[in-house]
Amino acid sequence: MSPASILTYLLYIILPILVLYIGYLIVTKAFNDMGFTSFEAIIIVFISFILGAGILDEYTGFSFANIHLITYNNWRIGINTGGAVIPIILSIYLYIKNKLEMKKVLVGIMIVAVITYFVTFPDPQKGIVSRFPFWLLPVFFASLASIILLWHDKRKAAPFAYISGTIGVLIGADVFQLFSLLQLELPSAKNAIIGGTDIFDMVFITGILAVIVDGLLIYQEKLKVKT
Repeated sequence: MSPASILTYLLYIILPILVLYIGYLIVTKAFNDMGFTSFEAIIIVFISFILGAGILDEYTGFSFANIHLITYNNWRIGINTGGAVIPIILSIYLYIKNKLEMKKVLVGIMIVAVITYFVTFPDPQKGIVSRFPFWLLPVFFASLASIILLWHDKRKAAPFAYISGTIGVLIGADVFQLFSLLQLELPSAKNAIIGGTDIFDMVFITGILAVIVDGLLIYQEKLKVKT
């Protein structure tokens, strides 16, 4: 085997591991900022993946991944456990644990919801979607809202960013756009899943990235104060 072949083989092995490791660092850092330990972060993501990917469905005969809600105009509307249900439960938990002010939380959610509405659209093949890089805008505004609204209590900014990012995307995309989606005529039945077909959907990603961006903004602010 030539040196080039060996190098290529090693890259095929190392690159996926490196990508997974970077993903692990990003996710655990986000959950650490929200007050969870790294172990708790792994458990949450693992359960989200197991339930959201439908791994248990084959053995139980019940759909844990996509829970059916309504059927209208050949659209089967459902909600994904890992991509929506668990993020909603986490948001409620973080709201109660951090004793966040309801008015500020609602303002943050509505800011993200409005931005999300304008960067998403109904697609007859996939449901409600958003194109890159526009789906990053809710991430930025969730972080910005958390910094501005919790300027004097930045230790709660990360949970606030997660809540406003997660719930804001759910409302802006899956609630505000739902009526437009249901009006699309389809030749055959299709699924439109709130939270996506797996956990790595806009809802999940927005919540995690909003916390990461939030941490970066706060870190930059601390550097300015020190200098």
